[in-house]
Amino acid sequence: MRPKKKRWIRCSPKERCFRPRCKAVNELDGVVLSLDEFEAMRLMHLEGLTQEEAAQKMGIHRSTISRILKSAHRKVADALVNVKAIRIEGGSCDIDYNRR
Repeated sequence: MRPKKKRWIRCSPKERCFRPRCKAVNELDGVVLSLDEFEAMRLMHLEGLTQEEAAQKMGIHRSTISRILKSAHRKVADALVNVKAIRIEGGSCDIDYNRR
């Protein structure tokens, strides 16, 4: 397996953990959303960029952003449907607030 290419993100999450209030903490399972998954969702769904534009901002290929988004969507759906916490951490990323 070849090493992952470094992904650029411009937005570090202000909150790193989201959890449902309807379950006790000791009863919760969780999913981990990587920083690059978080950034891809932010660029596509909040900023309204195309996959090509988002991939360019993150310094990766369009097909890579498609795989990242698919993984992120699966994790968020799992957390919502199965009442799980979401932690945002990790990933092969560098934060660059000046990258365009």
